[in-house]
Amino acid sequence: MSSAMKYIKETAEALGIRERQVEAVAALFADGATVPFIARYRKEATGNLDETQIIAIRDMLEEIEALEKRRASILESLAERELLTPELEKKIKSAETLNALEDIYLPYRPKRKTRATAARERGLQPLADIIMSFKCREPGKEALKYIDPEKGVESAEDAVAGASDIIAETVSEDAAVRGELRILFERNAELSSAVVKKKAEEAVKYKDYFEYSELLSRVPSHRFLAVMRGTAEGFLKCHILPSKDAAVGLIERAVFGAPGGKSCPRASRDIISAALDDAWDRLLSPSLETEFRNAAKKEADIKAIEVFAENARNLLLEPPLGRKRLLAVDPGLRTGCKIVVLSAEGDLLKDGVIYPLPPHNKEAEASAILKKLAAEFKVEAVAVGNGTGGREAEAFVRSVFPSGVIIESVNESGASIYSASDTARREFPDKDVTVRGAVSIGRRLMDPLAELVKIDPKSIGVGQYQHDVDQKLLKKSLDDAVISCVNSVGVELNTASRELLSYVSGLSTATADKLLKQREKKPFSDLQQVLDVPGIGEKVFQQAAGFLRITGGSNPLDAGAVHPESYGIVAAMAKDSGVTVAEIVSNRQLIDRLNPADYVTETAGLPTINDILDELRRPGRDPRPEFQSFSFDEGVSSIEDLAENMVLDGIVTNVTAFGAFVDIGVHQDGLVHISEIADHFVKDPADILKVKQKVRVRVVSVDIKRRRISLSMKGGLSNG
Repeated sequence: MSSAMKYIKETAEALGIRERQVEAVAALFADGATVPFIARYRKEATGNLDETQIIAIRDMLEEIEALEKRRASILESLAERELLTPELEKKIKSAETLNALEDIYLPYRPKRKTRATAARERGLQPLADIIMSFKCREPGKEALKYIDPEKGVESAEDAVAGASDIIAETVSEDAAVRGELRILFERNAELSSAVVKKKAEEAVKYKDYFEYSELLSRVPSHRFLAVMRGTAEGFLKCHILPSKDAAVGLIERAVFGAPGGKSCPRASRDIISAALDDAWDRLLSPSLETEFRNAAKKEADIKAIEVFAENARNLLLEPPLGRKRLLAVDPGLRTGCKIVVLSAEGDLLKDGVIYPLPPHNKEAEASAILKKLAAEFKVEAVAVGNGTGGREAEAFVRSVFPSGVIIESVNESGASIYSASDTARREFPDKDVTVRGAVSIGRRLMDPLAELVKIDPKSIGVGQYQHDVDQKLLKKSLDDAVISCVNSVGVELNTASRELLSYVSGLSTATADKLLKQREKKPFSDLQQVLDVPGIGEKVFQQAAGFLRITGGSNPLDAGAVHPESYGIVAAMAKDSGVTVAEIVSNRQLIDRLNPADYVTETAGLPTINDILDELRRPGRDPRPEFQSFSFDEGVSSIEDLAENMVLDGIVTNVTAFGAFVDIGVHQDGLVHISEIADHFVKDPADILKVKQKVRVRVVSVDIKRRRISLSMKGGLSNG
């Protein structure tokens, strides 16, 4: 079996997917295809795999590739140092995991000077071998032969100590011993933590972990990451270890055999036992603890990142208000409320400042300004940021505008980061950060996806421990989520921002810039014109075209998700129906008469034909839910307004492994613990709640001093 086929087989078995499917995905990736393109337009090749499965294949193949690179590096290193024997080469080539590979290599790895290497330099390896032969009855007497003051061996005791160091290191590098200890760690290792006593007062937020111990295999990701954060901040000290007795007992059985096994003179046995104890304390426990800490951290990171990515996905796919003439308000007290007016396309038309809130209280003046702007620009909706003064500003706006105008509170997390970014400076070089921030708030209401892609996903306020997890892994996962969202919605080629275009399948920041440069000269009227853009060839066009949209162009199919490579199929459908392509689009009566099997080709099977028919029925359909207006309960705008058993409307802002945070309009999110989400058992909050979901909650308790709000959804309260 070739190495490539071996990886295909391993990946298929690990993921429960057929080898043919894995092979097809691997080939498509090798040919430069992207995840969205493969999932949407190559269903026949992959057997209808979805994006999650395709990403899993990609990630596993990358892990296998990393293992093979390390294997090749080790073999090269050993060969260069003339240490590679046929037996060793066979062991290395048969190692199936990175840990197994590193264990085999450990005794041969170039290392800094250790106590054992120093002992070997003093000529004590033979003494260690004699003791480990289990035949030496008088090791102290034997050690006298190795006294050599010139080499630093002043006495028999020095010789025995050096030999013990060699024994300890040899045992610690034994692959079989390490393998057995790993099993012990997996089954019995405990995560324990204690407070650093001199920092106990400062460490109050980690109080739950002052005297904490739990089997590592049962520790949920959020608890593990909390302990790691407390340790990193210097408030906690922690360990991940099984009991020492169990570990040393296991090592002794590996060396001496089961009780009653290998016989060994008492004097030699005592020296070996002491060396094994030292091997555990000084070498094995620190090494394996680090290994398991890193492995547990990686697993916790993956789970936390999965939650974060799902939250980000739900936020990005929040229902858009759509194209409305809009006024946006970025609330402020001392500095006033920044206001901007945006066109239905999101262009900035007017900006200014009003002072309706304390300490200024210029309500009449502010009201007159808003009414004038509303009349001049025919404002249809108002977006109010939810920062400091947000509830008060929203109440004021509602008192000014008539009931027909949509008024929404908008989460402004990350708006300040956008306003100071290069993107914002490019868009509004002559405006200050306050105006840019207000524009971002308004555009978020119009189209959350189009605006949020301009901000680092870590900054949009839907993660936990996002600064503690593996940043490369986090970026990769969030990029996957953003790319998936952007391509599932589709991007209007003639109006999309540089950032939005750069997330389209097959495109990059560089190709997005080229499209913008061409668009500035003349808007695109046909998708085929993309091929005229310098630097964009057939391969890029193939990957991107199905996700780009041109509304009102020369070809009606360019406004939807039918890939240009299938336009001929639609033309055949239209011809068979006796109409033009334009006339078959949205004509359900004609479309429903068609037999999908009649249009199957060598490259387009039934899955693709059915997708085409669905798209023709609802061309350019936005997969996001329809927008629904929401407002917080009146009379409750600060934490001081809350009382136990109060029932309020709220919006989920963050979903975690232990519950969900809900904005109830008091500038402090409340926590619905996992035990309070429903009247039945809930294993995972994400099974019930999503970011931006509208919920009804009951106040359980309020701690004003610590600014903590506990909420419940039990008792038949709505969860969406």
